[in-house]
Amino acid sequence: ESTIIGVAGGGDEIRTRPFQLVTGRVWRGSAFGGVKGRSQLPGYVDRYLAGEIKVDEFVTHTLPLERINEAFDLMHAGQSIRSVIRF
Repeated sequence: ESTIIGVAGGGDEIRTRPFQLVTGRVWRGSAFGGVKGRSQLPGYVDRYLAGEIKVDEFVTHTLPLERINEAFDLMHAGQSIRSVIRF
């Protein structure tokens, strides 16, 4: 099974050989961890606020809006997990 995680750039394509599909290869996609924003996200927020889900540990940088380009640079360089932008 192959899982494609995240959202690809506009116009990006995935190539494969048909033989892989007819012999059982499965392609699966996942964006935002498979969370359904409208129906599931409010529950995750409630659980975070209740202390049931830890999120803060994943925030590696907090930057003002004026430094947003630096946040992108950190992300592209693999030097951050999550950056929070304050505005």
